[in-house]
Amino acid sequence: MAEIGQDIIQAKKFLESGKLVAIPTETVYGLGGNALNPSAVASIFETKNRPSFDPLIIHTSSLERVNDFVASFPDPLRKLAEAFWPGPLTLLLPRKKIIPDLVTSGLDRVAVRVPKHPLTSELLASLDFPLAAPSANPFGYISPTTAMHVESQLGGKIPYILDGGNCQVGLESTIVGMEEEKIVIYRLGGLEISKIEKIVGPVHIRDHSSSNPQAPGLLESHYAPRKPFVLGDLDSLVEKYSRENKRFAVMSLSRSFDQIGEGLQIQLSELGDLNQAAQKLFASMRFLDEQEVDVILAEKMPAIGLGNAINDRLKRAAAEV
Repeated sequence: MAEIGQDIIQAKKFLESGKLVAIPTETVYGLGGNALNPSAVASIFETKNRPSFDPLIIHTSSLERVNDFVASFPDPLRKLAEAFWPGPLTLLLPRKKIIPDLVTSGLDRVAVRVPKHPLTSELLASLDFPLAAPSANPFGYISPTTAMHVESQLGGKIPYILDGGNCQVGLESTIVGMEEEKIVIYRLGGLEISKIEKIVGPVHIRDHSSSNPQAPGLLESHYAPRKPFVLGDLDSLVEKYSRENKRFAVMSLSRSFDQIGEGLQIQLSELGDLNQAAQKLFASMRFLDEQEVDVILAEKMPAIGLGNAINDRLKRAAAEV
């Protein structure tokens, strides 16, 4: 079992020796390793059972330190960094040779962000290197939003989990880059598109399904529970699976069903608050996945604000492998 605590000095020692440490961020918990150490980066892929063609995000403590790792910083993307870092924004930037090929899967750009969490910010500021840190879970499974989520899945494989409490955003970062002078959203996430457009104007949103992604976390089937996960109209689905005598659980935005037991249905937000729904999404999926059911039923969120990013995660959780 991994040690769980808030000892930044201990976490730093493990990272400096090439070991992996789970770190809290405002989005989800990350599995951190020295991004400049190919052996440590390889350990991340091995520990998560993550395919090497899926690139990693590197995390650092400030906008100023990003210049150590990137070859250039286009002005529109710099404006986004100035507006939203630290925060749930990842930028795709031309990399310097100091970044190992394994981090970027051989691509010319590296994904960079400055996370917003006091413990991790202090840890990153104390290190001489950035951390490569994908979500701290087995590849393809639901992302962790508490230290115990990490312990239950990776605790036997890593020495230390830095416990920063519950993640406040609950969705991975929004990934943004540029192509031919246009701003491109590669992954919907915890930073709303409307806020980005207020800074840089209209953006192009990329199709998020890819078997050879240009940015982290873009595979078609991802964030998925072990149980079958079905997305659609809940009235029809509840009727169908009731008729078939299947044991099922339900996850909705704010609705409840009288015929379903309390422990088998979750309302992400009784008030329909999409920010609250995003914060609870992965923990709720994980809880329902642990129940004795045949299938988990869910509905799409309103396509506004963070609802678009939640729907992206729901769609990929429901995708067939």
